[in-house]
Amino acid sequence: MIPTDQLSDPAVRALVAAINANDHAAFRAALTPGATMSDDGSDRNLEEWSEREIFSSGGHLDVESEADGGRALVARYRNDTWGEMRTAWRFSVDDGKISRFETGQA
Repeated sequence: MIPTDQLSDPAVRALVAAINANDHAAFRAALTPGATMSDDGSDRNLEEWSEREIFSSGGHLDVESEADGGRALVARYRNDTWGEMRTAWRFSVDDGKISRFETGQA
């Protein structure tokens, strides 16, 4: 596992730290206005998805590996709804914040 504070990209590090701390304000602060996301190839409403999949269900990421300068992760993701699964995450960063992320099963 890669400790969150050792993730290469500062924007990705901030987002993962916010997820793992269940810190909604820090999560929003790590994103650009109008940030978008997809889950398993389908675009989702980021606010609704994050509330359901992260904040109300205790979401947590344990990063196994990173690539593309820290903007591509493979992680074990778990929450109270789905349990644990191996997931892939890709991030687009603009001006030091996440403008889009794509996640799905790895």
